[in-house]
Amino acid sequence: MKRSPPSSNLSSIFRIVRAFPSKSSPSPPPPSSLVSSAEKTLFESDTSSHETPSPSFSSFSSSSKSICAGSLLQLYSKKFSKLSSRSRTSYVKRTGGLAASKLNLDDSDKFDYLARKQLSSDISSVLSDTSPGPNIETEKLLETVLDIPWLSNTNPLLSSRQKEVSRVRKQKWVFKCTQDRRFQQLIKTCTEKIGAEAAMTVFQKLGRETGIKEYNALINVCIQKAKDADDDDIALQEVYNAYHLLGIMKEQGLELDEPTYGPLLRYLVDAGMENGFHHVTELVNGNSENSILKFSYYEMLLYVNINDEKKLRQLCDKAMATDEKEKHDVIGNYLMALCESGNLREEILLLLDVLDITRISSRRLVIEIFKWLGRQQKDSIAQKFLLAINDYGEVEDLSEFIFSYVANLPNLLVEDVILKYKSLHEKLKVVHSSASYEKLISHCCNLREVYTVLDLADEMVDIGLVLDLEVLHAILHAIEEAREYILVSRIRSLICRQNLIPNAETFRRLINLVIRMKDFNAAYDMLDDMEKQNVKPTATIYNIIMAGYFREKNFYRAKMVLKQMEAANVKPDSQTFSYLISNSDSEGEIIKYYEEMKQTGLQLTKQIYVSLISAYATCGQIEKAKQVMNEKRIPIKNLNEIKSALVSVLASNGQISDALGVYDEIKNNKSSLEPKAVLCIIDNLQREDGQLDRMLEVLKELEEADSDIWTDGCCRVLLYCVRFNHISVAVDLLKQLEDVTRDNEMGMEIVIDEVYSVVAEGDPAILQGGLDLFHAIKKDLGISPSRKVYDFLLTACVYTKSLENSLKIWKEYQDAGLPYNVVSFLRMYQALVACGDYMTAKVFRKKIPKDDPHVRYILEEYDRIYAGSTSQGEKKNKNKKKNSLPLQISKDDE
Repeated sequence: MKRSPPSSNLSSIFRIVRAFPSKSSPSPPPPSSLVSSAEKTLFESDTSSHETPSPSFSSFSSSSKSICAGSLLQLYSKKFSKLSSRSRTSYVKRTGGLAASKLNLDDSDKFDYLARKQLSSDISSVLSDTSPGPNIETEKLLETVLDIPWLSNTNPLLSSRQKEVSRVRKQKWVFKCTQDRRFQQLIKTCTEKIGAEAAMTVFQKLGRETGIKEYNALINVCIQKAKDADDDDIALQEVYNAYHLLGIMKEQGLELDEPTYGPLLRYLVDAGMENGFHHVTELVNGNSENSILKFSYYEMLLYVNINDEKKLRQLCDKAMATDEKEKHDVIGNYLMALCESGNLREEILLLLDVLDITRISSRRLVIEIFKWLGRQQKDSIAQKFLLAINDYGEVEDLSEFIFSYVANLPNLLVEDVILKYKSLHEKLKVVHSSASYEKLISHCCNLREVYTVLDLADEMVDIGLVLDLEVLHAILHAIEEAREYILVSRIRSLICRQNLIPNAETFRRLINLVIRMKDFNAAYDMLDDMEKQNVKPTATIYNIIMAGYFREKNFYRAKMVLKQMEAANVKPDSQTFSYLISNSDSEGEIIKYYEEMKQTGLQLTKQIYVSLISAYATCGQIEKAKQVMNEKRIPIKNLNEIKSALVSVLASNGQISDALGVYDEIKNNKSSLEPKAVLCIIDNLQREDGQLDRMLEVLKELEEADSDIWTDGCCRVLLYCVRFNHISVAVDLLKQLEDVTRDNEMGMEIVIDEVYSVVAEGDPAILQGGLDLFHAIKKDLGISPSRKVYDFLLTACVYTKSLENSLKIWKEYQDAGLPYNVVSFLRMYQALVACGDYMTAKVFRKKIPKDDPHVRYILEEYDRIYAGSTSQGEKKNKNKKKNSLPLQISKDDE
């Protein structure tokens, strides 16, 4: 049998696991992780009453054999050993004995081969949710993936092979910090598909030793599944699985630190499972020196959560009475847990009175205490602690504690925070530190107070403190977010004053800012500075310049950047060609840049495919844009995003039926459309009636998206409902929107105003729909529309010359309790003259205050616009009685 190289096994198994859909119902756990009804009561007793007695939880970790039992290979070994010789022969023939015989394996090796083959078959059936047999290709692939050389020590000739495989494994299986996210995803996917214990078996066969990182990932998956479970039995099963894994780690001699047991304790605390909490702490206790001390935080958190006042007081009394050296650390942990409860408890004040903050060993804990004191505005206690720490004289950075306190004071402007920060330093005679100043700068950066940030940075220079380069990058990011690009000149001055040595990232951020200002000369000056300082420019920097030229429609200069990269010996990347392709103005250019990119050996990224679709569509080659999807090298993980880009292009170019066809294809593949494509479809379905059901179907794609995006899509559908008079549907959408924006008082008002801004455009059909929705909003939703809605409706009456509706809306002002203002008077006067009711308009004009020159100018413009109509209208209305005026204006309105 052909063996797969170890380096490819992990990626292969990941592709296989991802290829199958998740089950709608949880798969049965491996035999070793099954929880009996008696075992479940250990956790259920915390939340509900059961008659089943609760055995000791610690009995489950009595031996390594009981916890690790259930390995699939062991099960197959037992099964194989019980067979008679004739049965064994039959079993070998059924499960691949012929292949084994061709490899000249002895009996023990034959069993290893058979066990691995049977394991492949079983895992295949689990992944595909079917019985073993029909999926031959998947079975063969899994068989190859799991067929890893066992490297038996019985053959001395394999020594060199062992070293080679070991070297490859070290290269492939040593996971760095940058790979943690991918590994977590791998663990999660495998565990969801085949269970935690089967996943461990697979990784062991792949040569990946199960260490702390792997166990932590498995435990986190179990906890997350417990949180997501709707069934209590499933949740309890997953909690037990996590406990089970802790037991395995302990018996293997692995150290159990807080990152391992902390998530499980936090879950038990949140669930109020007191018995389970104590069993876990009992299992972990003694394995780490700091475990007992750290449990104090979780223990206090538990009793705060279940509101056990008696136990809370017992813990506090015990902590205050003890003379142990960890006393103040325990009190600090208790305070930290009590502070998280969100209310000022009596126990907090008692513990603060006896706390000696200078004897707390954890600096992080001290910082958390000062943060809480700031949030609760306990100025006297904070200053007492700061004085004590200052007198103690062995603190590295008291300035950081001061910042932690003042930065958490509520309802303070940035200027007041800085003033308080400086006054406490002066009062306590504390020297400012770079660390605390940088924290203060970061605090201001988060609030986008960029001018204040630069003032603080200048102060650091004045008092001789050095600014860290990473903090400078944070300042540059804040300037970009605040769009205060002009401040880049102050940044360059600051770099000179601080004698900082910028790196490539610093130059990238600076060049990005000057390009945003359209100052391309400054960008090239910085490129010269990079050369002088021996900092090699990157393709990303040139891409920023190229993108800037393309935004300015300066295609000649943009394409010249590619030659400048060649001159500087900088290789273009995929993003470079993505810009060039998407901005090509002919099919020939698209092909040219595409071929150049292939010659450089660059990978075809998602951006390249999206650029090809966009470029072909821009050139009018819609069919070729569709053909991009026929490319076989498109990564499966990017397929949905690329299809969504095609949907946007098709919808924008009027091929809405084709766009909906691709959308249906995405939906049939159990995927979802990207939000941008959803909004594009909704916009292009607006043009004709009869598309409501389709629009509502597409809108559902945004339910899992950000609430702002869903609100945007909902607003567009509301406009459609108003345009084609689907008022009942509009009311239902507004009810959903009310739930989404419940925490945002202005949310509903802004959306309704946005809808009526379109009504103001003056389409008679839209005006009628707007009026119907207006009454429905007041009656069915109990919402009082803003003044803007009344103004928009009145403006629409001007365009549609609807006198009757104008008079009704004017009365609605009064019914809503909205006082008439100058704008209201002007809009109503305009409506009257536009509708031809000149007699009423003449009387009405006398009521408009004319002190403001702008008001007089607007009235003169109205007279000029409607001059011809006014003279004719006055002749027609000469015989009308003055008491026929349908408009009533009270003295208060005048």
